[in-house]
Amino acid sequence: MKQSLARKLLGLFGWKLEGAKPEYPQYVLIAAPHTSNWDFPLMLLFAAAFDMKLTWMAKHSLFWPPLSWLMRAMGGMPIVRHKSTNTVDSMIAAFAAQKELVLVVPTEGTRAKAEHWKSGFYHIARQANVPICPSFLDFGQKRGGFGPAIMVTGNVTEDMNYFREFYKGMEGRFPEMFGPIKLREED
Repeated sequence: MKQSLARKLLGLFGWKLEGAKPEYPQYVLIAAPHTSNWDFPLMLLFAAAFDMKLTWMAKHSLFWPPLSWLMRAMGGMPIVRHKSTNTVDSMIAAFAAQKELVLVVPTEGTRAKAEHWKSGFYHIARQANVPICPSFLDFGQKRGGFGPAIMVTGNVTEDMNYFREFYKGMEGRFPEMFGPIKLREED
């Protein structure tokens, strides 16, 4: 019922679903482009439409009482960004501890334009030995969904070329805020 309702709501708002739900028990799911507060409710609607249980990382300041329990119930995991808390190691441990885990990572780390993607998604997937699946919300064509997952190789530039090609031409809600698809390690 939840899946049907989500699909109807997305259709009512003019959104199309593309791609198939990844069939891996564990993977890192890239959330891009991330340029608007609308990305979050749309992500939840698309997850429901594809019948997916997500775990998503967000800045800890969004988890304020009394709504923090709801954020966690929806799959939220607070991340303290201004401290070095070894998030990558924590996420690798989460993959080791759970047989099924879809970890959503907003690769830009912010809705503002960033000159580099945060590399945590890459290092988590590589060290946990899980694939990375690109998801998208293309406001330009009002479509959202998934692309094929890949196992990263450790060749950062080659691996990132896949994501650059995948996201080519896609627009966030505010296209000018979608920065280059590049990790700092590539400089």
